[in-house]
Amino acid sequence: MTENPPAAIDVLLNRLAEESVLASPGRDEGLIPAYSLLGELAECCLGTPELQVPIRAVHGQIEHLLDAAQPFDAAALSALQDLIQWLPGALASGRTGKPLPDPKASARTAEAAPAAAAIAADSPQSADVLLQPDLGQNRELLKEFYDEAAEHLQAIEAGLLTLEQKPGDPEALNSIFRSFHTIKGNAGFLGLVPMNRLAHEVETLLDLVRTDRLRVSGSIITGILRSRDALLALNQQLGTALEHGTVPDKIIPVSSLIAAVRGLSTDSGPSAPVPAPIGAAASPPTSEPVTKAANQTVRVSTDKLDALMDAVGELVIVQSQLNETARRFGVAAPPLAGNVGLLSRITKELQFNAMSLRMIPIQPTFQKMERLARDLARDCGKQATFTTAGGGTELDRTMVEEIADPLVHMVRNALDHGLETAAERIAQGKPEAGTVSLRAFHQGGKVLIELRDDGRGLDPVKILAKARQKGLVPAEAKPTPDEILQLIFLPGFSTAEKVTGLSGRGVGMDVVRRNIERLRGEIEIASEVGRGTIFTIKLPLTTAIIDGLVVGVGEQRFVLPSTSVQRALRPAPGQIVSVQGCGELLDLCGQLIPLRRLDRLYEIAPAGREAGPGIVVIVESAGKTYALHVDEMIGKQEVVIKNLGSYLQGRCSVAGAAILGDGTIALILDPSALAQAA
Repeated sequence: MTENPPAAIDVLLNRLAEESVLASPGRDEGLIPAYSLLGELAECCLGTPELQVPIRAVHGQIEHLLDAAQPFDAAALSALQDLIQWLPGALASGRTGKPLPDPKASARTAEAAPAAAAIAADSPQSADVLLQPDLGQNRELLKEFYDEAAEHLQAIEAGLLTLEQKPGDPEALNSIFRSFHTIKGNAGFLGLVPMNRLAHEVETLLDLVRTDRLRVSGSIITGILRSRDALLALNQQLGTALEHGTVPDKIIPVSSLIAAVRGLSTDSGPSAPVPAPIGAAASPPTSEPVTKAANQTVRVSTDKLDALMDAVGELVIVQSQLNETARRFGVAAPPLAGNVGLLSRITKELQFNAMSLRMIPIQPTFQKMERLARDLARDCGKQATFTTAGGGTELDRTMVEEIADPLVHMVRNALDHGLETAAERIAQGKPEAGTVSLRAFHQGGKVLIELRDDGRGLDPVKILAKARQKGLVPAEAKPTPDEILQLIFLPGFSTAEKVTGLSGRGVGMDVVRRNIERLRGEIEIASEVGRGTIFTIKLPLTTAIIDGLVVGVGEQRFVLPSTSVQRALRPAPGQIVSVQGCGELLDLCGQLIPLRRLDRLYEIAPAGREAGPGIVVIVESAGKTYALHVDEMIGKQEVVIKNLGSYLQGRCSVAGAAILGDGTIALILDPSALAQAA
């Protein structure tokens, strides 16, 4: 036997005996635990076929019941009980070197074989049935299955994309097999017939690959990816059923996929079969570090996280109000000052921890882009290598969800517009296959997402000509190269020479910038004709709490995100000039930049005093620099963003509101919207 200590095998055997006592024909109590324990026992007996074969026989019999969504029957339960009675003596004989007794359980294996063959030979059309989860008795089990299946399906997609690049990667192959195996077994137990049947067929195909009877090919990868997508749709259907409490009323057909997967087992050319010991291809036993890591995590509803973040936000407001009260009334008693300082530190720590709970890695989104690039390259008839890096970089959950659509547009453009065809690349002396890379990293308190391609690049001459043709740029204007590149973000602008199924209609990049700016982010472009293009998205870590610069205009208070503020100055006489047709401009070291007066923009009267020279705040956003004229600088403060009602949402260049330490309400300005107005 393997290095597993006898005590571990005895523990497994005792647990198996306990489960068998509770089991009875016609009921499924103990079915899944017995299946798992038999699998672990078989792993412990690697290298001892006389022990492992009888265990695998009963394991396969119970697996058949799970596949068919059936409870224990008399034959399977009897085989299990015979095995439990036989194993102690067999183990003792094996340890003393004596011959093992003849197992009774192995003789029953043949009973399950015809039924298993019948399952495999079922017509694929019989799997096209409604998903019928038992939302009454099995609701909690179904919720757990839904969450676990989502994780497995994500892992399957990642593994398949890895396997396509490295067809001989055993770790990726075994990971995919285990995920389909788990989905198949649990779906069978819960009576989710379409999911069980489809996962079973894919598992069979993968087993042929694992045992070297089939080679990994592009058609196999594509077939399994399509099956994975169907399982994802079924799982989402289950999620909707759990959410609304109603059984699905629409059949998601899987018969064509089952037929296609069966066909793949004969279409691909077999490699020379390599004999392997029984159980060698099975998944390895879970290691202790992995088990500990799994036990240290817990799933939490996002609603609870949002509620926690709201509560922490209110605490931040109260803490700032206490600080302001103590400052205003001069309460400097050491005990009170110490307590206020302690509260501030605890609030900061709680705020940091609450924010970290909402942070999730961007890897799942990157994985979707990788899959998208694979499919688009095939549709475009182009050869492309797509790479990702920094998938472990974490962002606020809301931002990860919101950034997906902009990335889809950008990846589409990179594949459709950016990369040349293989013939064009060869003619230019480039490698036949283009390269698109997506990476994320931290820089200066922000998260940067960079999309880079080595394609044809953006041609400023063509962009400017198209913009003038559409009347977007006056004929006499002479924009800088950077300003020309920014033109691709204008609504209705497109450099595509023809409309395709992917792009060319002039929608997309304006939506990209609008969505990114809504997250208080910005996007930059660097491009060289014939060498490629780099898009860089800069995002804050969270959208809930920001560092802001509080300014006053009359009796009103406004907040500017600190990340957009460059500097502030008191203008000298003559530094602000008026130019006909351009309005007021600020002479900043010889550069004239637009100036907006907030009192005029929002029609605010001076606060019972003469309007002085005021202060000018230099702001940079959306690639533009401009100046805002205010009455006074109040200071920097961390503020919690409160959403505005539908009446003010998206209007007046306002992104939200905040409650300041003195209890007053301040409007949070949207720097990008002000930049467009300037």
